[in-house]
Amino acid sequence: MGNQIANAIKIISILLIITIIICVFCNMKTLRHCTPESVKTFVDSYGVFSPVIYIILFTFVPLTLFPDSILAIAGGMCFGMVGGFIYTMIGAILGGSLSFFLAKTLGHKVFNKFIKTDVSKLENAIKNRGFMLVFLLRLIPLFPFDIISYAAGFSGVKFKDFEFATILGIIPGIFVFINIGDKATDLGSSSFYLSIALLVGLFVMSYALKKKFSIREIEG
Repeated sequence: MGNQIANAIKIISILLIITIIICVFCNMKTLRHCTPESVKTFVDSYGVFSPVIYIILFTFVPLTLFPDSILAIAGGMCFGMVGGFIYTMIGAILGGSLSFFLAKTLGHKVFNKFIKTDVSKLENAIKNRGFMLVFLLRLIPLFPFDIISYAAGFSGVKFKDFEFATILGIIPGIFVFINIGDKATDLGSSSFYLSIALLVGLFVMSYALKKKFSIREIEG
């Protein structure tokens, strides 16, 4: 009986946190008309606490299904290559973990009200392939970061496999997007064009991976 009450309190607390965060994000001007520049302005306004605010944004953005790439580019603009990479890695890992545990704890019934995408095929594929599929999907920016996390949580895959695959898989994408943000203040320079070339290369690699591994059962 005591365990049931504790679990009920935990679920209610999580739902309250989700509700508060969604309300904040839905009423935040930064996310209504969001660009990397507007995110940079918002984050910079917190001064010495800007890294903390940025990590919080990245951690909770999965609850809004907002594009992570925009935040990552803003991270490069705010903190440069090294700081942006470190803070974005921390935020992405925390955000992925949060999505995983929320999906695992709350299940389909709760998330079906927020997610209008059928993730059952992706969920089954991750259940069968575990670490390798999560790793490959993290390498492909064409697959939404948050949907992968939710599907992994539903699938019952081990958290350590999910976490390790996420950490390894997000490194190339984060590097490329942070680099674009870092070089965005130097438009027209050779380093800026190199950052664009790296972005193009990332998407070419993503397309090649998608074709090579032929994950047709989850393309729906």
